Amino acid sequence: MSKPAYQRVLLKLSGEALMGDDPFGINRATIERMVADVAEVAKLGVQVAVVIGGGNIFRGVAPGAQGMDRATADYMGMLATVMNALALADAMRHVGITARVMSAIGIEQVVEPYVRPKALQYLEEGKVVVFAAGTGNPFFTTDTAAALRGAEISAEIVLKATKVDGVYTADPQKDPHATRYEKISFDEAISKHLQVMDATAFALCRDQKLPIKVFSIVKPGALMRVIMGEDEGTLVHV
Repeated sequence: MSKPAYQRVLLKLSGEALMGDDPFGINRATIERMVADVAEVAKLGVQVAVVIGGGNIFRGVAPGAQGMDRATADYMGMLATVMNALALADAMRHVGITARVMSAIGIEQVVEPYVRPKALQYLEEGKVVVFAAGTGNPFFTTDTAAALRGAEISAEIVLKATKVDGVYTADPQKDPHATRYEKISFDEAISKHLQVMDATAFALCRDQKLPIKVFSIVKPGALMRVIMGEDEGTLVHV
């Protein structure tokens, strides 16, 4: 079997991805399927860190947050990611993967705080590290948290798991002629107004020369193909 293309990756999962077809919350079958994909990769010896969103439970920019102070709503969203991280780590335990949840907001009884040297140690020991509570600051998305943590742990790439299998020339659901980019530079993505990540996260990856791979988490085997360096999804590079 060929060798993985990456040794250390940062996987960004959206909270919405955990819902499956449910209107909100965590869909058990969906989380089990995702965790099985991650376990398969971890068992190859690839070091995996995960940043999880909270949109399946609460979003700072959702209609439910209307009239609410933005910072308060964002903190609620961060707490939602802690719930998701715990569910993810528990599901990993079921498939024999040791996961550690590290939160950017201190909740000592539930999760350990994020400490960079500790996170690096866990990764080197072959544990999956799940980063919860975003950056710990309001006004920053979990995409930005993924870029930040990816840079901090010296990940080789940020893998952005979405419902679409890459970045397209147009919305593939609306335009039958839309084609997938195999690779695209950061500057090209900006000039073509392609929505890869939010602007802050995107700028951080670009500044740190941290490539982004956009791929579908719902497509069976896609994560493994990305890890093996095959033509899957879209690579955004410097």
